[in-house]
Amino acid sequence: MFKNNRGFTLIEMLIVLMVISVLIILFVPNLSDRSGDVHGTGCDALVSLVQSQAELYELEEGSQPGSIQALVDDGYITLDQIECSNGTPLSISNGTVSAD
Repeated sequence: MFKNNRGFTLIEMLIVLMVISVLIILFVPNLSDRSGDVHGTGCDALVSLVQSQAELYELEEGSQPGSIQALVDDGYITLDQIECSNGTPLSISNGTVSAD
């Protein structure tokens, strides 16, 4: 059927690898600069989640949680939700959750 057995030459493959390498060199440093933004956004999302769980605790238990550990002990959040991914611990004061 097809009689053309010609494939890519070594030069063509090297050119493709060079273009891919240049693109990686240009984009990877820009992506690593954004990691701080990602951690900050993730921390804000975690604070919102724990805040909603603290409000649920107040609705079900009739009082505000005294600490983040009270939310963990009663099963409202897990141990990996007591601090942000960058290591900032969460705290609760007067029913308001914040990242210290």
